[in-house]
Amino acid sequence: MVAAAASSGGCYWLQSAGGQLDLMSRRVPIARVIAAPATQPAVRKQLEQVTAIRDFAISDLGLPDNGSYRSYADLGRSYVVWNVFAAPEFSVDAKQWCYPIVGCVVYRGYFAERNARAYATRLRARGLDVALGGVAAYSTLGHFNDPILNTMLGWNDVELASIIFHELTHQLVYVKNDSSFNEALATFVEEEGVRRWLLKTGREKDLADYTLQQSRAQQVLELLGRTREQLRSVYASRLAPAQMREHKHAAFAALRSAYADLRAGWGGRAPYQGWFDEDLNNANLVSVSTYRRCVPGFARLLAGAGGNLQAFFRQVRELAKLESVRRDAAVCARSNIRAGR
Repeated sequence: MVAAAASSGGCYWLQSAGGQLDLMSRRVPIARVIAAPATQPAVRKQLEQVTAIRDFAISDLGLPDNGSYRSYADLGRSYVVWNVFAAPEFSVDAKQWCYPIVGCVVYRGYFAERNARAYATRLRARGLDVALGGVAAYSTLGHFNDPILNTMLGWNDVELASIIFHELTHQLVYVKNDSSFNEALATFVEEEGVRRWLLKTGREKDLADYTLQQSRAQQVLELLGRTREQLRSVYASRLAPAQMREHKHAAFAALRSAYADLRAGWGGRAPYQGWFDEDLNNANLVSVSTYRRCVPGFARLLAGAGGNLQAFFRQVRELAKLESVRRDAAVCARSNIRAGR
């Protein structure tokens, strides 16, 4: 990997290869960690839950039966990578980066936070809107046996199940150069998988709590979606740059106010609260739309398959073979989705 990275040129590829090699070298089989007397009880309990979740992913969801999430790695830091999103000052369309294996995606990831922040600074200097955030989970799309990371153990078992189902879906179906399709598919299977898992384990109250949180998150996403479309219209206008900046500032101010109204009615910590604690810009809107835009289309697809996930996955694989325009029309077309998704 390091040789390939060096030959392709650039420090970015070297840090990617080095970070991946370091991560893989830290893997220890989960069974061994559970059995070790020195393992902290809380870690042991979570890894036992991971094992049960992993088995459910295979038996009930039909997700890949491989070595992923059968090992554990402690990276000694809070996040595995830091992702950088960017968009032009007057556009809600994402900047893309292209890579040899995964194709083009709307983020650039770094294994070291300082490198991500340095790159974000360079993008801002070029006049781009930038969003940067730490990521607790990481996938190689099945090219390696991905481990459970210490960065994931601050979550409860529902959150662990969510990320395991999400990342295993990427291993099952992944379309090069189509982030909207890939991320929405994984998000949909994640949510459907959690619903089925909680029902099977008799946790109706946890399912009700999960459904409530998903409903609240959807309300926030709809706010973000409306802001995104409002700004799309502003940026398509013939207004002078100074006027567009005024409209942009007003749109984000209205978004903050609307979010505050929602949060006041909920009490406690609200979805996406961390975002609203910092500055918002076009790049934030880009990252959310990537994950949600096509989700309703996948829900229709599963309903059409009578809830049979294997039939659903067969249809998804057929869609993956289509040209991007036809695939988008079948699943992600704007006429088929609700605002904000």
